[in-house]
Amino acid sequence: MKVRFTKMHGCGNDYVYINGFDQHIPKKEKPEFVRFVSDRHFGVGGDGAIFINPSKEADFEMEMYNADGSRAEMCGNGIRCVAKYVYEKKMTDRLQFSIVSAGKIKYMDLTVEAGHVTAVRVDMGEPCLEPELIPVRATGEQAVDEPILVQNALYRMTCVSMGNPHAVVFCQDVASLPIEAIGPHFENHERFPKRTNTEFVQVIDRSHVKMRVWERGTGETLACGTGCCATAVACVLTGKTDRRVEVQVSGGTLLIEWDEATDHVFMTGPAAFVFEGELEWER
Repeated sequence: MKVRFTKMHGCGNDYVYINGFDQHIPKKEKPEFVRFVSDRHFGVGGDGAIFINPSKEADFEMEMYNADGSRAEMCGNGIRCVAKYVYEKKMTDRLQFSIVSAGKIKYMDLTVEAGHVTAVRVDMGEPCLEPELIPVRATGEQAVDEPILVQNALYRMTCVSMGNPHAVVFCQDVASLPIEAIGPHFENHERFPKRTNTEFVQVIDRSHVKMRVWERGTGETLACGTGCCATAVACVLTGKTDRRVEVQVSGGTLLIEWDEATDHVFMTGPAAFVFEGELEWER
C-alpha cells in the first residue's frame, strides 16, 4: 500500500502527517502503521503521526498518535502544524477556524505573510485542575506543589490537563537533568492511571522559563505545546511567573498566556514543513 505523507514540526516536535481526506488506513491498523512510520531508522521518523480528517463537529479533525502507537488526546505543536497544512494546501482560505481532537475543539488564529503561515495562535481552552479528570491520584482538590516519591527521591509536582495529563516539576538546572533516567519512572508512576507527560522547568524570571519534557509514549522531545501550556499554568499557581510567559524548549520558544478574564490558555508559535514523500507500507 502506497501512503503519501508530509513531515512537519513545531519547535522540533516532529510528526508524520497523513491527509485523511483522500487516504484511508483502517483504524485497527493505525497503531501498527504509526509505529512503523515513526521509526527513525526504518520509517520516516517522528514523535508520532497525525491524521488530518474531515469533521462534523469542527472544520477539521486532528487524530493523533504517539510514536508507540498509543492514541493521544491533544498536541499543541501538532495542532499548529495542522493549521498551517490545511491553509497552505488550500483546504481553507480562512485565517480563523476550528480543529477537533479527541472530542475537544480548539480555535486557530493564523498570521500569514505572502501566503505562508508564520505563526499560529491557538485558544487551548481552560486548564483542568481536578485530579480525577487529569487524571492523577492526589490528596486534595488540586495537585499543586504536591510531593511525589520517584525512585526514592522526593519531588514536588503540579498537575494540569490541557486535554492530556501533565506533571510539572520545578528544578534548578534543566540542562543537567538526567531526564532519560527519571522520565520513564514519572510517566509510568502508579499515581497516573493513564501515564503522564512530565515537564521539568527552570524559572529564569517572571516572564521566562526553560523546560524539558518527557512525553508519554514517546520519550524526550524537543518541544511539547500542551506541556508549555501546563507549565505556564503551574508557574502561575505556584506564584513563580506572571500570566504571560515565554517557555523556552530545546527546539525553540512558545509564548503562553493564561487569560484571567476567560480562564483560557493561549499558545502562539511557529509550524514548519520539512519534506513530503510516498512510502510503501506492507501490512
